[in-house]
Parts: sequence; structure tokens; C-alpha cells
Amino acid sequence: MDYAIIAAGEGSRLVREGIATPKPLIRLQGTPLVDRLINVFLQNGASSISIIVNGEMREVQSHLKMRQMPVPFHLTVRSTPSSMHSFYELSRHLTGDAVCLTTVDTVFREDEFQRYIEAFRNDTHLDGMMAVTDFVDDEKPLYVLTRDDGMILDFSDAPQEGCRCVSGGIYCLKRPAIDILEKAVASGMSRMRNYQRRLVAEGLKLRAYNFSKIIDVDHAADIGRAEEFLR
Repeated sequence: MDYAIIAAGEGSRLVREGIATPKPLIRLQGTPLVDRLINVFLQNGASSISIIVNGEMREVQSHLKMRQMPVPFHLTVRSTPSSMHSFYELSRHLTGDAVCLTTVDTVFREDEFQRYIEAFRNDTHLDGMMAVTDFVDDEKPLYVLTRDDGMILDFSDAPQEGCRCVSGGIYCLKRPAIDILEKAVASGMSRMRNYQRRLVAEGLKLRAYNFSKIIDVDHAADIGRAEEFLR
């Protein structure tokens, strides 16, 4: 399975709060965020790893170019207007039947991630499996509406009755979902959440997978919280 990381954001909130280190290189337990994800992906059967960073991240570019990979590695350097467009730029390197995509600041427990990947691989009838959590950490969370069996009915910007979970920013997608991405971009669509709504509208079978907690490192205080969570 291909793995991909979106690391093209500017990390402006961290910069305003005095964090000079580019977000992908912020260390948790001594390991940069981007390296932590790469290591986890390699432990979970990555056939390739693709990463996109923006043009200003020269330190991150140098770091990644020096990293030795046991699988094909594709580094895209481009500034994009949204994470959906970053995914589109990465998609040309995703030649397999499935991909696991995440943003570079997503922090989760490795054992939960392993079970998530196994569940996705074992459910051959799905077009995608989205990580969700009832721990709301995002300033603008995307709520995930599901049936009792976990199949996703819709995505909402606002809380809905009976809906407790939000998107965790980790997406396992099969080829039909990747193909829809090109149509979404061609139609002028923007934002990852609108792309996810498009998947539902197109009738794809998406299931939610619950994580106990997923933390996004958006603020300086999140670094300490993430380290404590991993301990």
C-alpha cells in the first residue's frame, strides 16, 4: 500500500507563538514529526512513501533528501491552496490500489494505527476507511455522521444530534476514491472536507474507524500535550 504525507502548510500559528522550527521537524520524544510518520508507515507495509512540502521549507526539503528509504520515495515541492490540492499533487505517485494519507501534524498511538491499517486491508468491500475520534482537538472540526455499523452517511461542519465523532485526519482510500479526486479538482472544488462529501455523494462505501485520541500539533502547547499522550 502507498503512504502519503501532506506537509505543505505554513504552520503560521506555531510561528506566531514563537516556534521557529518548521512543523514537520518539530520533535516528539526526540523524533521529528515527519520521521515519526515515515517510521510508522514502514512498520505497516509501505510499498512507497510520498510527501509534499511547500517551496519555503528548504530545511525540511534538505532533511528529507538526506533520509535513506528502503522503498520508493517521492518528494513534491509545491505550495498549494488546500490539503485537497496537496493530495492531488501527490496522487500522480500513487500507482497502487490503495493509499493511506495523513497530515504531518497528526499524532496517534502506533498500536491503534496498526489495527486501523489491518482493518482496512481486511475489509475488501470498502472504498475507504476514515479515522475518527470523539476527542475534539481541531478548531474547526469535521463531524462524521455514521450508521450504527460505522458506515459513513455524511460529513458536517457543525455538531449533529447523535454524532460524537470528528475526522482524525487519517484517510485510507482505494482506487475509486483516488480517481474521484481528479474530478473534484477539475470541477473547481477546494478543501479536503468537500472532497470527502463528494465521495459520499458519488456512492462510495466509506467506514469510520475509531481512535481513542488523535492530536493535531497546531499550537505550541500541543507539543507538550502530544508528548504526554504518547507516554
